[in-house]
Amino acid sequence: MATPEEIRRRVETADTARSTRRADTAQKIAELAQQRAQIVQQLGEVDRALAAVLAEAQDVMDIDELAEFTDLKPADLNQWLGRRRSGRGKRTKTASERGDARRPSSGARSPIPEQSPTRHDGRSSTALAGVAGE
Repeated sequence: MATPEEIRRRVETADTARSTRRADTAQKIAELAQQRAQIVQQLGEVDRALAAVLAEAQDVMDIDELAEFTDLKPADLNQWLGRRRSGRGKRTKTASERGDARRPSSGARSPIPEQSPTRHDGRSSTALAGVAGE
């Protein structure tokens, strides 16, 4: 049987190895995450540059012609160009523009009749009033 000192040494050895692996893993993950963030930033810059050049080129050639010259897919070119155009948010229509009659105007009564409050057991409080004596 192992002595108390031997048990303590074994536990410390196991903990040290595990702590070293955990620290190495955390460090590697942090490095890779930082590298990924830098690449994503670079990709964003390249996308913006592509979009700007594509927008400028619209007066001298269209997407199909550019795709033919570069062997790129028109869908890819349109996607890059669309990123430049998507800087503005979409305008949402008002209820009257949608013809949305679901929302009652102020002062109008709701078309849904009021219901009595329901308890957690599924019975309404008014239904329970009649059973109070039971």
